[in-house]
Amino acid sequence: MAHFVGVCAIFAIHFLHISCFLCNFASVMALSKTRAKLVDVARQLFAKKGLDDTTMNDIAVASEKGRRTLYTYFKNKEEIYFAVIEAEMERLTDTIKEVAQQELHPVDKIVEIIYTHLRLIKEAVLRNGNLRAEFFRNIWMVEKVRRHFDQTEVELLTGTLDKGVQMGLLSVDNIPLAVDIIHYCTKGLEVPYIHGRLGEGMGEQMSKRVVRKIVNRALGI
Repeated sequence: MAHFVGVCAIFAIHFLHISCFLCNFASVMALSKTRAKLVDVARQLFAKKGLDDTTMNDIAVASEKGRRTLYTYFKNKEEIYFAVIEAEMERLTDTIKEVAQQELHPVDKIVEIIYTHLRLIKEAVLRNGNLRAEFFRNIWMVEKVRRHFDQTEVELLTGTLDKGVQMGLLSVDNIPLAVDIIHYCTKGLEVPYIHGRLGEGMGEQMSKRVVRKIVNRALGI
């Protein structure tokens, strides 16, 4: 009997621990959903009205969460703007990772990463309407937020080149330098690509062939 009571007590303790864990998990998930909603509502308002003409009260009313809830997550409008750009960059990072997982020749994969990078940046800027001006004006903040995206892209490019060299498909003397050149050249093409001035008059497939030739030569193929 004593043994049975002991087993029941242990079971009860484990059940209590599991219940507490599930409650905490549910609470965290609820907080995460609330924050995500506030960020998405803010993004839509920024896109429609611009950063300067959107107030914290506008965000609180549109989200139906109230000012107290809004200020629980964000101290000011700049923090929300930071979170909006951060959310966009997370979406870009996830997509770039998917591209890097494709079974392609290393050069083709690099070209796909370059064009995916440019296309996603353009989509992020254009879909945010009035926020696009803020994107260019507050470039220092964007650079700060996109640090993780840039780091991920560098790692993916490095892995692609390293694998290509190991397979005997590429001949690269200095992979870190090659990655830096590809990465920073791609970043430098963002603004002309957004404004439609990159390969003007050329279709994407045609421009990709040109870029592939350039990458081939740069990598000694």
